[in-house]
Amino acid sequence: MSRFPNSQVHRWDLTPEQAIDLQLQLRDQVRLVDDFAQPLQTVAGVDAAFEDDGATTRAAIVILNFPALQPVEKTLVRRPTNFPYIPGLLSFREIPAVLAALEQLQQLPDVLLCDGMGIMHPRRFGIAAHLGVLTDLPTIGVGKSYLCGTHEPVPNQQGAWVPVYDAGEQIGAVVRTRVGTNPLYISPGHRVSISTAVDLVLGCTTKYRLPETTRHADQLSKDKANNGGIQL
Repeated sequence: MSRFPNSQVHRWDLTPEQAIDLQLQLRDQVRLVDDFAQPLQTVAGVDAAFEDDGATTRAAIVILNFPALQPVEKTLVRRPTNFPYIPGLLSFREIPAVLAALEQLQQLPDVLLCDGMGIMHPRRFGIAAHLGVLTDLPTIGVGKSYLCGTHEPVPNQQGAWVPVYDAGEQIGAVVRTRVGTNPLYISPGHRVSISTAVDLVLGCTTKYRLPETTRHADQLSKDKANNGGIQL
């Protein structure tokens, strides 16, 4: 039995048109208020990569203690990929493997930082929002590149950020985590506010552009030498 009953609310064998309709249906379940255990004890990075020319999804989760940011648990799951690569619909390609990885954890983290978008998405339902609604876990989207919205230039200072707007609505922030590097696109996914999402990402960032959560999960998901993990 799944530890996430809501993860069974929809099928994954959808057409792109059905997937878009589902995003529009589920986005109203996103909550953008801080609703998580405080003080934080653990944070986790979530990332997915692909092998076998995209036929297999590798979903990695690494839990770190907070604020020390030392890894305390990790898992890697490999399973067949059943949805094509379509910008704006990446959650349908990646989440089935991510859910399977979450099921393998001994403990659940207080907050998940996902490689991708939260509400900074044309339909306000990126992978962090989708995963948050299905699991009811607090989630944050950590995007490496622009997807939608408008913003002013970000000052070249560590910790500087500017809001991102779309259709008159603030949907996230562009954050400079390190001087002289490209900024990150941060947005809440579920049970986290925009300002807290920014604060948590900065709190998880040390000397690298990416927060430690994302950096560890990214390395695990893309490690070609690591063919282990659970095969589903």
